[in-house]
Amino acid sequence: MITITDLAAEKAREILSEEGKTDWGLKFYMAGSSCCGPSYGIDIVEHPAQDDKVIEQNGLKVFVDTDTYEKLDGMKFDYIQEGEKEGFVMTGGQAPSCGSGCGSSCE
Repeated sequence: MITITDLAAEKAREILSEEGKTDWGLKFYMAGSSCCGPSYGIDIVEHPAQDDKVIEQNGLKVFVDTDTYEKLDGMKFDYIQEGEKEGFVMTGGQAPSCGSGCGSSCE
């Protein structure tokens, strides 16, 4: 299960409202992969795809395809505000294992 924090839901609903898309949701997807593990993306979409799982927490709809859902299982979708760093983050889950040849890209 993916957990959506209150703050992440609030900020996402603000963005959807500013875009005039209050009934829409967020689509989580795998945007690629490297030796350090997968990269994820977020998009604003009106409807889930046919095979998407729909998560509704804290007043926010999130759509995730089956493969991505399995990889995000146990993770938390949050929003951080730490000095100059501000934005959505995924935390928790299993840490990627770096193979040889990664160098400093995984540190």
